[in-house]
Amino acid sequence: MPRSNRPRGRSGGRPAEEPDSLERLLSGWRRTETRRGVTWNVQPVSAAQAQKTYVCPGCGRDIPPGTSHLVAWRADGVLGDAPDLAARRHWHESCWRIA
Repeated sequence: MPRSNRPRGRSGGRPAEEPDSLERLLSGWRRTETRRGVTWNVQPVSAAQAQKTYVCPGCGRDIPPGTSHLVAWRADGVLGDAPDLAARRHWHESCWRIA
């Protein structure tokens, strides 16, 4: 009978790593920009992460799934982070640059 090289009696794997919080993941990619006196949080979205169709507020055209783009929301809102995050918008990268 062939020999099995599988370890027996041990867990056989690495311990489960603690999942990263959303805030920690966002902070690595999110940046802050100031445009016309307003501070914005800007988060890039890769083509692999883009799952839905959005309408760009800069040009009014669709951003189809699989297209890299940016998400922007105000960073200096007076009502707090939750309303600002709910009002975030998805932009074509070129539209955001010229806005």
